[in-house]
Amino acid sequence: MARTRLTAEERHEQFVAAAVTAFSHGGYAGTTTDQVARLAGVSQPYVIRHFRTKQDLFLTAVNHAGDRIEAKFRAAAQREATLASLGQAYDELLAERELITVLLHGFTASADPAIGEPVRACFGRLYETVHELTGASGEELRDFFAKGMLLTCLGAMRVVGPDAVPRQPWMESLLSTFDH
Repeated sequence: MARTRLTAEERHEQFVAAAVTAFSHGGYAGTTTDQVARLAGVSQPYVIRHFRTKQDLFLTAVNHAGDRIEAKFRAAAQREATLASLGQAYDELLAERELITVLLHGFTASADPAIGEPVRACFGRLYETVHELTGASGEELRDFFAKGMLLTCLGAMRVVGPDAVPRQPWMESLLSTFDH
């Protein structure tokens, strides 16, 4: 069987998918470019040739997560430009645990100024997008993002989403406060 070459875009997507997986499991400090290369099925120098540094690769993975969330929000707003509609769209993203976990790793690595600024810019884009799409007030945006961050943390801990752990009383109590 003849082997087909990936296009540059397909190769890039392959690297980003591998980076999201690797960084979601090990975080920035605990993941190597060699781990990403193995997941992508290529050599480590090949990954570095495309991304220059582990930091660039990590930021690409974090921005990919932000881009996916923004795209999901924009699609939801096409149906109904409300916070509730965008919230339902985010609930669907909770099923992509690696995506939300890599975003959390981006937040935790933000003490490093070279990582912090791009991660804050990514979060800021999401904030501005929700404001643009819904016209929500500052307080409404704060509450929307606070709820979203709580759900992100609960998703990363497997309290919600696919393969959720058996619910403990505190989980039931907390989850009962959400509108469904």
